[in-house]
Amino acid sequence: MTLAGLAVRNLLRNRFRTILTILGVAIAVLAFLSIRTVVQAWTVAAEVAPKDRLVTRHKVTFVMTLPKRYVEQVRRVEGVKAVTFCNWFGGRVPTREKEFFSTLACDRDTAFTVYSDMVVSPEQLEAYKQDRSGAVIGDTLAKKFGWKVGDRITLESGIYPAAPDQPWVLTVRGIYTATSKAVDRSTLLFHWDYLNERSTAAGKDQVGWIISRVNDPRRAAEYTKQIDRIFETQEIETLSQDERSFNASFMAGFSAVLRALDLVSLVILLIMGLVIGNTIAMGVRERTHEYGALRAIGFRPSHLFGFIVGESVVTGLLGSLLGAAAAYPLIERGMGRWLEENMGAYFPFFRIDPRSMVLAFALVLLLSVLSSLIPAISAARLKVVDALRRVQ
Repeated sequence: MTLAGLAVRNLLRNRFRTILTILGVAIAVLAFLSIRTVVQAWTVAAEVAPKDRLVTRHKVTFVMTLPKRYVEQVRRVEGVKAVTFCNWFGGRVPTREKEFFSTLACDRDTAFTVYSDMVVSPEQLEAYKQDRSGAVIGDTLAKKFGWKVGDRITLESGIYPAAPDQPWVLTVRGIYTATSKAVDRSTLLFHWDYLNERSTAAGKDQVGWIISRVNDPRRAAEYTKQIDRIFETQEIETLSQDERSFNASFMAGFSAVLRALDLVSLVILLIMGLVIGNTIAMGVRERTHEYGALRAIGFRPSHLFGFIVGESVVTGLLGSLLGAAAAYPLIERGMGRWLEENMGAYFPFFRIDPRSMVLAFALVLLLSVLSSLIPAISAARLKVVDALRRVQ
């Protein structure tokens, strides 16, 4: 019998308690990975946003619009290689009003040039450009609603209400896929011209924001200042940012919540460590007499210390493996797929980060060792006579 084998056999002395402890560790690891994945999925769009893509909006607030003529002025800025513009439409399907997805009215000729990470086949893109009421949708959105190329879609909008006899009817002309985690695969894009011709007088020739691609991403900050200087003396001033900063500004209000979630995930693992420590301490108290017998036949204090720390590490490792095995089907295949299909605007890419998995294992092992130190040290310091005298 080896020392490691003896440590494992000690775990099996009270199988019910050991199984419950392993399940507790597994649940803690699963909760930790779930929370970390939510936080990372929420911030991934900002983290991986292209550095060469800039966004120009109204200086006061995102919801206020800019004159369309600003687009040409941005296009003339030296270093800007492509420009497009969009309006938030706020569309929804009348029969499924509670299911949210992004709906944008964009320039038909330049949108997929600036957003080159949204890939549409040349044939579908050309068909979209030729159809004034055409639309391109993300592959996740198409799967969610069962839409395919050629389908006609009727939408409602709280921002751009339609007359009863003239509903917003679009025809799906293409389905895009994403080559970047920053892209929401649940977005619908249609022609800005189609929106503009049906807008009220106050909304005519207005754009929500202007998006540009620049030649040198290292000079992005310089380009944003240059763009904003153009409009400093005009009736509406602008605020330009690189896409990463633009996305991060949306999450600024949630930063405290995200930090709190990170803290909660660590607290969960800390509680798990206390559970393991309690289990090990109970086992040590129950086996005090046996430890005295082991010392009497020649086992050293270091052996007892190793037994106890080994039991704790094995318990933590088994629980971590069980939690990780449950995480992929539950988080990625279950919750992740649902969030991508139903909340793609907020969670465009919901996957477990391998770094979170490594961190979970490392923290569990560390906490397993730390939580076993006190009972292990106490057992190693036992005097043989006192341990043998202890009544079980």
